[in-house]
Amino acid sequence: MLDRIKEFREFVGSVPPEMKRVTWPDWDQLRNATAVIIVFVLIVAGIIGGMDLVFRQVLGFVVRTLGG
Repeated sequence: MLDRIKEFREFVGSVPPEMKRVTWPDWDQLRNATAVIIVFVLIVAGIIGGMDLVFRQVLGFVVRTLGG
């Protein structure tokens, strides 16, 4: 148990120096990355929505054909 506490303290002590080494994006990089992510999410949502529409149509056809 004491080893875990010691490891935790060492970890917490190492966080601030590591945070100083982080290279943070500027506003232009952040805006561009955000735009890319939004476009990607919209594309994936469109693909999933299209798949849902196709599967729903196919399932409806199968159910109607089999007399459900």
